[in-house]
Amino acid sequence: MKQFVVIGCGRFGGSVAKSLSKLGHDVLAIDKDEKIVQNISEHVTHAVQSSGTDEQALHSLGIKNFDVAIISIGTDIQTSILSTLIAKEAGINYIVAKAQGNLHAKVLYKIGADRVVFPEREMGERVAHNLVAHNIIDYIELSKEYSIMELEVPKNWVGKSLIDLDLRVKHGINVMAIKHDEEINISPEADDELDHDDILVVIGHVKDLGKIQDL
Repeated sequence: MKQFVVIGCGRFGGSVAKSLSKLGHDVLAIDKDEKIVQNISEHVTHAVQSSGTDEQALHSLGIKNFDVAIISIGTDIQTSILSTLIAKEAGINYIVAKAQGNLHAKVLYKIGADRVVFPEREMGERVAHNLVAHNIIDYIELSKEYSIMELEVPKNWVGKSLIDLDLRVKHGINVMAIKHDEEINISPEADDELDHDDILVVIGHVKDLGKIQDL
């Protein structure tokens, strides 16, 4: 179990905080808006009203003891940068920060963010992939070159094993897991055969994943 501190609990930050809490982790939610703090308090371990730039208050909350910080400040770029800097100087091992644009992202990386996310952009990409390809369930961009994709098993793959399909050689993708109803096989064997209602979780280069969408 890890300890997470989420600074800025609007739509994105609040969703992350609640999801992490549901997964069984300790979550400290921080926001300057009292109503937001009240609404999220029952869903997380602790919820505190404070500014993300109040260094003294953040230190008194013991943020240095947390494993991961998620900086999810809205449109206030200055507050976002200062909060990220405070988290970095506090010694938090891993910092995820929300960015409004590419320049904002560059600054966040330079001051110590380990990962920068663009929630609206990433959601737009997911929706686009879902609209373009009927068999795509979800799409997560890891970098400009690589992504993870959930897809329904193409008809011509049904009844065949992973070794028969040889997806790594023929399509340049790796199968991370196979979902079947409520069960998830996170270590699929080469001789595992695919059923028509299976869901594949695959990782690969975006160009190779793009070809899979046309199958």
